[in-house]
Amino acid sequence: MLGLFVSGIASAQSLALKTNLLYDATTTPNLGVEVSMGKHFTLDISGNYNPWDLSTNRSVKHWLAQPELRYWPVERFNGHFLGVHGYYMDYVFKDVRLPMGMKRNEGFDGTAYGAGIAYGYQLYLSARWNLEFTAGFGYGYYEYDKFSLDKGDNEYLGLYKTDYWGVTKIGVSIIYLLK
Repeated sequence: MLGLFVSGIASAQSLALKTNLLYDATTTPNLGVEVSMGKHFTLDISGNYNPWDLSTNRSVKHWLAQPELRYWPVERFNGHFLGVHGYYMDYVFKDVRLPMGMKRNEGFDGTAYGAGIAYGYQLYLSARWNLEFTAGFGYGYYEYDKFSLDKGDNEYLGLYKTDYWGVTKIGVSIIYLLK
């Protein structure tokens, strides 16, 4: 009986606001909106912006936009879903090691875009609150100016282009269902 009650509440939902707690943990403000597009589909659009330096010489400044079309086999905002997403990011990373071949003692100023597929699950918490777990895999293309940060200088090392296959989305989000 509880399953029918939870199902009935979730199926009436058509608009949600969310924040990815993993981004929040890195002091990256983020916000997402998810809107119903029928019984089994939603459109999730999220973005984040990190304007801060980690220290005098370290930075992960960026902004990112990531839309995703989701298919819900049973009903939207409840249970399992599959998604297809894209992303665009503008960034300045300094003195951080990242999986796209970016190393410490280097700076990167560039853009990235890509696409992927995702799997996720939304857990019902109450009539207005859900918890979402999601992960995506796909392709990314990174184009950036590279700088050497050795000895405090910013020696220009050239324009680089990198293809990336791997995780393109990961999240643990708290969701507020508006209507």
